[in-house]
Amino acid sequence: MKKSVLLILVTLLTISAGAVLGQQQKKSTEVLYFKANLCQCKAKVCNALQADVDSVLIKYFQDENIQFKVIKLADEANKDLVAKYNAKSQTVVIVTKKKKKENSIDVSDIVANYSRTKDKAKFEDEMKTKINEILKM
Repeated sequence: MKKSVLLILVTLLTISAGAVLGQQQKKSTEVLYFKANLCQCKAKVCNALQADVDSVLIKYFQDENIQFKVIKLADEANKDLVAKYNAKSQTVVIVTKKKKKENSIDVSDIVANYSRTKDKAKFEDEMKTKINEILKM
């Protein structure tokens, strides 16, 4: 009887440990939107771009567990991130992390082009392509 209880306990612990390790190995993905403190006029454009980037994630990647983060350039706590990605206002970087490996793609050129052309279909298509590309890494 004692052996059976001990065997069941060891089995449950093994399953629990495997589940925890499996969760730790999952990939995390973030879209970082770097934002400056701008005057009212420019802030409207910046806020609109921010909303459009976020809408692509919501529309096409709801099931992917991608986090959208706004990083304020002036915040001292973000100094290392700003330096790491050489970020300026409206810089957008997609980052994936799995275990200790990190991959990133700077998609600021796509955002800047969209800001000039206002071609939302092209913007969404290019963003989807880049996000899918990094998800496969």
